[in-house]
This record gives sequence, structure tokens and C-alpha cells, in this order.
Amino acid sequence: MRPRATGRRRSGYPGSPSWSHSYWLWQLSTEGAVLVTELMCLTAGLLESSMRLKPHEAQSYRKKALWVSWISIVVTLILAVAAFTVSFMRHSASAFGFAFDATLDVLSSVIVLWRYSNAAAVHSAHREYIACVILGIVFVLSSVCILGKAIHNLATKMPPEVDDFLFSVSIVSGFTCAVLAVAKFMLGRVLTSRALITDGFNSMVGSIMGFSILISAEVFKHHADVWFLDGTIGVLIGLIIMAYGIKLLRDMVPRVRQTRNYERFE
Repeated sequence: MRPRATGRRRSGYPGSPSWSHSYWLWQLSTEGAVLVTELMCLTAGLLESSMRLKPHEAQSYRKKALWVSWISIVVTLILAVAAFTVSFMRHSASAFGFAFDATLDVLSSVIVLWRYSNAAAVHSAHREYIACVILGIVFVLSSVCILGKAIHNLATKMPPEVDDFLFSVSIVSGFTCAVLAVAKFMLGRVLTSRALITDGFNSMVGSIMGFSILISAEVFKHHADVWFLDGTIGVLIGLIIMAYGIKLLRDMVPRVRQTRNYERFE
């Protein structure tokens, strides 16, 4: 004779009402803790780094960010002049795109310098978001110029010319910008700085464009019928920069409004 079912189920195992209720409470508390942390930072006008780093650690990373920005300005300014020279002498859309991106890298590094020039504002969310908005505007404007140059070269079927100078600029810019990008990404992650990460993204794009000059030049050297590769890469880079700039503006403009009452510039 089988025992009669009591209609009760054991609690505590997956699928039971009590287990589901406990899991729901745990998930709610976890999400709530994250939300409270973000809300505390937002209402105080501070970045998340203010809750992660000690004051002396934050100042140490701030100084490193300033050093990296100064190095980036000097190096990319030299590369920009060299790349502009190559672009106008050899009619290279990729070289022009890299030169413009190097100029953009100089401007973005200047913005990062302004962002971290005030020691008291190292965790300022409002200052961070303003820097990102300026970067977004510069990105969009620069992408228009890069796209215009690349499309013009494609429309006129202008092939790039290959020489040792173009090769040298490509190699140096590719490796230099890659190193700068890694340094900026690491500092941006520690300081939870979208501006630094954006600056690192720009350096990464510069590295890609530097190597793309070499690739398109070598391909054209052996296959003259692939003259359009240089201009096509310029178009792709221009679209990527524009998309990133638009996304940056969409993300940061509302945050500037939310934190405008918590300016801590001084």
C-alpha cells in the first residue's frame, strides 16, 4: 500500500517556492548594492574610483595620466606632421586619415591634461563628463574630414605612392600608438575614466591606421588593381570614429546635466 501524498513539497531545493524566494531576494540585494553604489557616486558628483582608491593612490595615478598625456602630445604631434607630409606628397588617404587621427590624439590628450590638471578634481564626475562631450564633438568633426578625403580619393581613383618615408612613418606610428593605447587603457580602467579610455581608443585607431598605410602600400606595390584599398580603409576608420563620437555624446550629454550641480573644479 503506497503512502498517501500529503500535498507538501520539501523546501530548499531548486524549483521549490522557498528556494525561488531566497534566490530572488539574493539577486535583488546584489543588484541593489550595485545600484546604491552607483547612486552614491552620482549624487556626490564623484566617479567610482573615489570608492576604490585611497587619496595618495589616486594622486599617483593622476600624475601618471598627466605624464602619459604629455608624452602622447609630443609623439603624436611629430607623427601628425610627418603623416600630413606623406599624405600631400604621396596622395595617400590612409596617411591623411592617420595624420588627422594623430591630430585628434593631440587634442584628446590636451583634454585629458585639462581633466587631471586639478588635483582636487581627480574624482569629479562632472569634469569627466565634460571632457568626454568635448572628445565626442572632436571625434565627429574629425571623422567628417577623414571621410571626405577618403571618398574624394576613391572617386578620383587616386592610388597611393610607395616609398621608404611612407614605410618608416607607418612602422613608427603603428608601434608607438599601440604602446600609448595600452598605457591609457590601463590608467583609464584604474581611474574609471571614460576620457582616458577614449583617448586610448583614439591611440589604438592611430596604431591601426599606421599599419594600414603599410599594408595598403605593399598590396598596391604587388597588385596595382587594388588601388582602392587605401581609400576604403580611410572610409572604414572615418565611420568607426564617427560612430564612437556619436555614442560618446549620447552617453555623456545627459550625465553632464545630471552632475552640473556638483562641480568640484576648485
